[in-house]
Amino acid sequence: MLYREAGQYKTSYQADQSIFPILQDRMGLAAILAVAFLIVPFIMSTFALSSLMIPILIFALAAIGLNIVTGYTGLISLGTGGFMGVGAYACYKLTTWLPDVNIILLILCSGFVSALVGAVFGLPSLRIKGFYLAVATLAAQFFLSWCFVRVPWLVNYNVSNAIEVPTRTVFGIPVTGPNATPVTRYLVALGIVVVMTWIASNLIHGRIGRMWMAVRDMDIAAELIGIKLYQTKLLAFAVSSFYCGVAGAMMVFLWLGAAEADSFNINESFLILFMVIIGGLGSLIGSFFGAAFIWGLPIVLRAAPAFFGLSINAATVEHLQFMVVGALIIFFLIVEPHGLARLWQIGKQKLRVWPFPY
Repeated sequence: MLYREAGQYKTSYQADQSIFPILQDRMGLAAILAVAFLIVPFIMSTFALSSLMIPILIFALAAIGLNIVTGYTGLISLGTGGFMGVGAYACYKLTTWLPDVNIILLILCSGFVSALVGAVFGLPSLRIKGFYLAVATLAAQFFLSWCFVRVPWLVNYNVSNAIEVPTRTVFGIPVTGPNATPVTRYLVALGIVVVMTWIASNLIHGRIGRMWMAVRDMDIAAELIGIKLYQTKLLAFAVSSFYCGVAGAMMVFLWLGAAEADSFNINESFLILFMVIIGGLGSLIGSFFGAAFIWGLPIVLRAAPAFFGLSINAATVEHLQFMVVGALIIFFLIVEPHGLARLWQIGKQKLRVWPFPY
């Protein structure tokens, strides 16, 4: 009886069109943010922050980027890993050229380089779609992976051909490098993800988002009502690549600390795609659900047998992960294409009318 709209009156059109029209939803979101910022950094171990929370935030941001172009615009992209790599290498070059600039600003600026590259590789979407567009973006992934290996300028001619993250401070506190604590890196990653999720939400619920969804539902009809397909599709690829580029820079500078070209291969692209499919196409919260599920699944599979006194090796855990993820992808594509986000929405709707059946 606590989750009800009764007594919550809307006195303006803006209030009626709000993203969270129910007071309890706004209170729940505020509570989640408060816990994430004020409680999680102090109750979780440094290992849990580094190996669980930070990668979930980074992959959720990358999933939001893929969701923009695939879930909201209806364009298939298999080059997510490559665009993440562009952001990572761009951030590395920017730190070399601008050593005194705030590292958080450089991480965000690296997304613009990735957006430019994404718009270039999004040009085929102006003429092709479906399977052919998927092949074109796959070619972009292979081309970018080749550049990461064969262009030594990207790593400042480092003999190891790897990105080595330097120590950078903000207000005297190390944010990147070996001296940065997991708590600091987690708070910085969380702040970036929260702000960029808010920006994505405003884009999607505004005029640009409606244009994307119109192109997704029926591009010919969208063009007939005045939507410019070329600009809309290129904008979707650019914004999507921007988010993926920032996620790639965060992945290296706030999580791994160093990376090679193999960190942004085709496997990374498919991993993000699986997160979007399981979490829910066309859903921001689904991106977080998918990232948490895919990244947390191996941890659960490894801990569950030990809880019951059973032993299991790493190879078996990996095989079980592939089996579970594959089965869930088939299940969601057939039974519930909108993934875990739709199940969450159904649960909330049932709670709003409980104990009534309608």
